[in-house]
Amino acid sequence: MTQHTPPASRICPACDGFASVAVTIGGRDPRAHLRTITAHCPVCHGTGTVTARRVREGAGA
Repeated sequence: MTQHTPPASRICPACDGFASVAVTIGGRDPRAHLRTITAHCPVCHGTGTVTARRVREGAGA
């Protein structure tokens, strides 16, 4: 019996699936750890995927 495969997730076109990154802001804290901030993709809000859009058919398409 064949297995049903789930549909492929739609990777965010803005971040190519790398939705969150750690950016160093320079320097180190007193414990010698790098100071970083986390930046999230504004399009997918840090998930790495986007929902499928429906394609409208007709005069407006």
